[in-house]
Amino acid sequence: MTNDKTLQDHVMAELNWEPRVKAAHIGVSAKNGVVSLTGHVDTFAEKNAAETAAWRVNGVKGIAQEIEVRLPDSVKHTDEDIAAAVLTRLSWDVEVPPKAVSVKVQDGWLTLAGEVEWQFQKTEAEDDSCGVMGVTGVSNQITLKPRVNVGDIASSIRTALHRSWFFDPRTITVKADGGMVKLSGTAKTWHDRDVAGRTAWLAPGATSVQNDIEVAV
Repeated sequence: MTNDKTLQDHVMAELNWEPRVKAAHIGVSAKNGVVSLTGHVDTFAEKNAAETAAWRVNGVKGIAQEIEVRLPDSVKHTDEDIAAAVLTRLSWDVEVPPKAVSVKVQDGWLTLAGEVEWQFQKTEAEDDSCGVMGVTGVSNQITLKPRVNVGDIASSIRTALHRSWFFDPRTITVKADGGMVKLSGTAKTWHDRDVAGRTAWLAPGATSVQNDIEVAV
């Protein structure tokens, strides 16, 4: 098992390895496998990149994200400018249904609303928005359209997991109550855990996925 000092060093090394992150502005501490990220960055996209980099490190059990987005003095975008830029970016993304997403910006904080059919569309809209200069945070309140015929979602997800070579699906339990899916069990890595969650979201009729899979470290 990785001790906290070693884990801290490994996360700092990974942040320095990530070209999208200015690691010198970020502080890292670790306690019982939970990593705290502090400091400041120029963009919300950089903040997300720092968290993603930390999750890549073996031994990380949780992350306390406390990084602050401090826009450069040269950035003079108003909330109206930011909203217009986000809407333009969404309109160019073929994976986001036209006019399905509305935006609201207050002091740089972006709220996404609307209704789409699939989770990947909701995620894509958020990813598009994170890269807009001036955005300091994102609240994704987009909802999924309910489907009348959800079928046996749990069975469909288990079948899909068996097709994956990322992990042993026998270690994962899938339960579904209507469109609400719950995953539990163990995975070898955070990447495998993420693959299981994204696989569950692809099931027709899934409206929520609670990923309680633990990573065996």
